[in-house]
Amino acid sequence: MARWAHVQSCLFPFMREELEPCTEALERLIIVLDTIGLEAYVPSPPSSGRGRKPDDRRALARAFIAKAMFSMPTTVSLIERLAVDKSLRRICGWETRREVPSESTFSRAFEEFAQSELPVRIHEALVRRSLGNRVIGCVARDATEIEAREKPTKHDDPPPPPPPKTVDAPRKRGRPRKGEERPTPTPSPTRLERQVSQSVPEMLNELPTECDVGSKKNSKGYKETWIGYKLHIDVADGQIPVACLLTSASVHDSQAAIPLMTITGQRITYLYDLMDSAYDAAGIINHSRFLGHVPIVDLNFRAATDIKEQHEAEIKRREFIHQTDPDRILYRFRTMVERINARLKDEFGGRFVRVRGAIKVKCHLMFGMLALTVDQILRALKPETRTA
Repeated sequence: MARWAHVQSCLFPFMREELEPCTEALERLIIVLDTIGLEAYVPSPPSSGRGRKPDDRRALARAFIAKAMFSMPTTVSLIERLAVDKSLRRICGWETRREVPSESTFSRAFEEFAQSELPVRIHEALVRRSLGNRVIGCVARDATEIEAREKPTKHDDPPPPPPPKTVDAPRKRGRPRKGEERPTPTPSPTRLERQVSQSVPEMLNELPTECDVGSKKNSKGYKETWIGYKLHIDVADGQIPVACLLTSASVHDSQAAIPLMTITGQRITYLYDLMDSAYDAAGIINHSRFLGHVPIVDLNFRAATDIKEQHEAEIKRREFIHQTDPDRILYRFRTMVERINARLKDEFGGRFVRVRGAIKVKCHLMFGMLALTVDQILRALKPETRTA
């Protein structure tokens, strides 16, 4: 904060003279770009060599972050904005209009960033640098729908599960004889059971990422469907996104819980896992405790209506005698992940997915998530003004 107090008092007056006009949104972009530090992850173009000099990938990466921050729907609109906005063009790294690359160059650079997972690597380094040496209280986990403009993949037959370690003997046909006991076949382990003993790359390889149709019930109880993907997010205290996963729209929220909490545990140190009723599974709760966390999960009664009525009656009895439940108080912080979902879609380009394929869709979302993370970190570190 002392550094940024110096920057705002010395740099921005100079920038306002050089960049005319220098609006508040452009100042936010300068702060985000300086905090991210793209120069450490994107190499500079070679100064000499045969053939045409390649376009500066650093300037292109800055332009994609500006596209996410200003919620520009397409790359064409970004190029048009760069052509008329002198200040934005100079912040990205181009002096004249002729230096702005064409749409095809932007497309090739975006594919390179998607294949190398540039925004994912920068986001991970930013989280480790900002929160790695702190103890975080709560991490809220949830998923949100991502609509895409592509045809859904048809699922003809589900992929066969991996064979068990021990092969059972072939089962005899017909009824068993009197006094004969036949061994019951060993059921194949579920995905949650396999994830407990898998590494992070193995868990991610098993999660489907192709575009398909997803459905869920909204807050009013109506069923909604969409074509596209599902983004799973972990949000720490201060509404700071710390980890993200992209899967198919049909993947249940619980299938990404174990890999997501494992990735989050490798980046930061935290205490509580806050999850809604979709994550109420024994494997998820036990794995959270195995990692040294305290899971606070909303109960999923499923078809047990009598148990649900007893639970609601117990809550009313505790409220009558003014007995507070600390887990319920902590569970209220879970809504911070929903606010991050809304900000990503409304302010950082989450609603304007115009690329195809899971790799490019994730790259587009992570550029917005990267800018959103910097914005939330600066908000959390901003000193509060208290009045007497």
